[in-house]
Amino acid sequence: MSSAPRYLRAGADIEPEAPAADGRRRRSQDSRARIVQAMLDLVREGDISPSAELVATRADVGLRTVFRHFKDLESLYLEMSAVIEDELMSLVHTPFKGATWRDRVLELVERRGWAYERIGPFKRASEVLRHSSPTLVADNTKMVEISREILRRQLPPEIAKDRVRFEGIDMLLSFDAWNRLRRDQELTPKRATEVLQAMISGLLETSQEA
Repeated sequence: MSSAPRYLRAGADIEPEAPAADGRRRRSQDSRARIVQAMLDLVREGDISPSAELVATRADVGLRTVFRHFKDLESLYLEMSAVIEDELMSLVHTPFKGATWRDRVLELVERRGWAYERIGPFKRASEVLRHSSPTLVADNTKMVEISREILRRQLPPEIAKDRVRFEGIDMLLSFDAWNRLRRDQELTPKRATEVLQAMISGLLETSQEA
């Protein structure tokens, strides 16, 4: 009889070892998800750049586990961004309720406000950290491009091609405008929405209804 190990013999399999491997994989995936969630929670609570020690404590994992999964902050930012993007893309793909293009443009204020309230802590952290993070720079660029394209699709051609009005509306729909009204001017989400809708209506009022 051959003295070769069982796993090398013809017809042999390694199925008995598979459950253990699957268990390790699941534990590793669970740890990784908890680390990302811990980072998201800490940023949401106002800690712009949580330490690895704090993330490990919140995730209930060892510090070495944090560094094993994420060798640098850039890789952690990348995974956090994916989680946030998944949330926002569900809103992007939600059909508009407005019957006219004008209604849909004003509806964008409400939709952006809802999104900005959810991602506000991350956007503010991003502004502080972006200078040292290619991932955060790329995320911001992507978000701006998608937001502008969504607006452009809702506008009639004469406004979409009017550089002054298009850029003005795009600015009013930006996170910067929302953040100024909410934090510096201390308006409620409802009041901030009303202010932005009134300003955007002024830029639209010279257009004919489609």
